[in-house]
Amino acid sequence: MSFRNISYLASLIPGLLALMGNFTGGYWTLSAAGFSLIVLGLAEWFAGKDRKNTNTDNRDPFPELILYMHVLVQSGVIFSFLFGIYRHTLVDEWIYWAAFSSGVAAGIGGIVPAHELIHKANPIKQFMGKYLLMSCGNVYFFTHHLRIHHRYVATPHDSATARKGESLYAFMLRTIPGQYREAWQSEADMQRKKGKSAFSLNNVLWTQSLIQLTALPLIYFLLGPVALTAWLLYVLVAHVLLEYVNYIEHYGLYRETDERVSELHSWNSDSRVSRYLLVDLSRHADHHFYASKPYHTLQTYDNAPELPGGYAALLVPALIPPLWKSLVHPRLADWEKNQKKD
Repeated sequence: MSFRNISYLASLIPGLLALMGNFTGGYWTLSAAGFSLIVLGLAEWFAGKDRKNTNTDNRDPFPELILYMHVLVQSGVIFSFLFGIYRHTLVDEWIYWAAFSSGVAAGIGGIVPAHELIHKANPIKQFMGKYLLMSCGNVYFFTHHLRIHHRYVATPHDSATARKGESLYAFMLRTIPGQYREAWQSEADMQRKKGKSAFSLNNVLWTQSLIQLTALPLIYFLLGPVALTAWLLYVLVAHVLLEYVNYIEHYGLYRETDERVSELHSWNSDSRVSRYLLVDLSRHADHHFYASKPYHTLQTYDNAPELPGGYAALLVPALIPPLWKSLVHPRLADWEKNQKKD
């Protein structure tokens, strides 16, 4: 077993901290958010990069086992959060801090492993990926990511691609309804080709939306309005992290619709922290070049556009548009010059 594969165990830390906080209450509810957003955000500026292209062997089962661990840990985060409210371990303002930390943990240990699992051909693994997305309150990512994003990335036809000059706030207001709309159109067209209604339960998006809408009154009647508000905060935090990642992964990059997706159309980062915390999601250029590659075999490319920092380190700059542009636009200008040369 390689050091690279063992290092991916770090991705479980936010979820385990959220579990501890939800079962303990009080200041411990801050642990997952504090560790993920503050400690790692600072550490990433000093931890350096790991650009080694090692362990391209796909036979080691350990990286896939880590994905299954995430299914268990994420399930535990959801249970401990709701159970903590029920048992009054989480009370007053700590309910909302627990929701915030659980949302951070879900954004890292729920959505990121789900992204890996939905790319698997095995239907059971895909189901686990959809389950993780549902546990984060997400209904559109499965359809949009596989059918729209990978096909139209870095073109105007993809709502998940951030445009040059677009702030993170403007992007989020555009991308979430845009992704839902594009995913719905894709699912509806598929059902019509099968001679079925767009509102058929075979429509994944419709079924998942119904499940999410059913969960809200259940939480309200079983645990009360405070629990429902905390749940909505949890879902919001997880989605903000998801769309923040979408924002930085393709910001300002573009291609012609008939141009093949390559390593030039995704921002890459070899930050040690992001690589192992996010199971090599930050090696995004190779993921879009070869979408079927397992995460532990993804490689880095010298000619891929490189972010000025890792995912955790760039969260604060992304929240401050002038700072974000000062860091990224010079690199984007270099990328544009190289595109014109080609």
